[in-house]
Amino acid sequence: MSGHELAIIGGGPAGLMAAEVLAEAGKRVTIYEAMPTFGRKFLLAGKSGLNITHSEDFAQFHTRFGIASERLRPALHTFAPDDVRRWAADVGTETFVGSSGRVFPTAMKASPLLRAWLRRLEGGGVRLMTRHRWIGFEEDSFVFDTPTGRLSVQPDAAVLALGGASWPRLGSDAAWAPWLQAKGIEISPFRPANCGFDVAWSDVFRERFAGAPLKSVATTSPAGTFQGEFVVSSHGIEGSLVYAHSAALRDGLEKKGKAALVVDLAPGRSKGRLARELDRQSGKASFANRLRKGASLEGVKAALLRELVPDASRLPPQQLACLIKALPIPLLRPRPIEEAISSAGGIAWREIDDRFMLERMPGLFAAGEMLDWEAPTGGYLLTACFATGRTAARGVLEWLAAR
Repeated sequence: MSGHELAIIGGGPAGLMAAEVLAEAGKRVTIYEAMPTFGRKFLLAGKSGLNITHSEDFAQFHTRFGIASERLRPALHTFAPDDVRRWAADVGTETFVGSSGRVFPTAMKASPLLRAWLRRLEGGGVRLMTRHRWIGFEEDSFVFDTPTGRLSVQPDAAVLALGGASWPRLGSDAAWAPWLQAKGIEISPFRPANCGFDVAWSDVFRERFAGAPLKSVATTSPAGTFQGEFVVSSHGIEGSLVYAHSAALRDGLEKKGKAALVVDLAPGRSKGRLARELDRQSGKASFANRLRKGASLEGVKAALLRELVPDASRLPPQQLACLIKALPIPLLRPRPIEEAISSAGGIAWREIDDRFMLERMPGLFAAGEMLDWEAPTGGYLLTACFATGRTAARGVLEWLAAR
């Protein structure tokens, strides 16, 4: 071990990955985690099947991070999706590619991977300190609230990996933002990402269909067109298909005060075919029967059409077909950031160099969702956390060597 004492503040994927790189370089590393256990958000994400990365070609993969794509590209290039899979296998977790291109652990859980990872870190000499909550700076030291009282630490270098502002009950509460702002660091405002949206449902529709999935639909927004399913909730809409559009819809609401998710309720049928088949239906038949026989719409799909277009039953077939193929759902607002899977905002890119070091605070680095980037679900978020953690750690090593 070298004489350098290094601190990682935050025990999620970015912090753990930074610790691994530094420990492999022979440094003395301590991870300080506020919660009783490590990787709590990581474990929650893995409950429904952990998307560890995505198998798409890197040329497409690196563009999934919005306006931060170019700043993140070097980090992602050094720890691309194939590297993530090799790393997971080395930790003892085999992976497979799902039909959507998402990459999952064979065990479909996060806990075995996390346990093996923590064992490897401890075996490499990393000190794992839980219930050590960072509460700010004291001159050149980091101050922690611990079960035995206040602790002041002055490492040779440190990596901040405290997460963004989503799921605060799991530790990502952005409490760190004012402490960095007091040092002159610009923090871009936090906003919900990969989130649901509020819709002004009628009481009847809400009571009958909250929780119902809209399956086999296509959705369109400025983000593009995607197929899949989403869920009607008591407050609006949720689900992975909504999250794919959430950044574009959120930005539209902020800039214009309005936004709509456009839904194709019958993606397997053309507008012309729908119009012809609806036109064949008897005018004496009920509207429900005409929709069912002419467009294969029933249940929540038919109800959604009637909810959003109350006079739909009186429309001519051509106009009705147009609505079935492009039904706009007007949105009120994103759901609160506390419910969002991830967050946009964080440390502004102009504040850090290519090594992810804060230029105003030499020796202090940042990684993961603390930085101002966002990405869709599907393995992109986790891969970027891994990659930025590794890049920040390598930045620490370069900075120490230069000194």
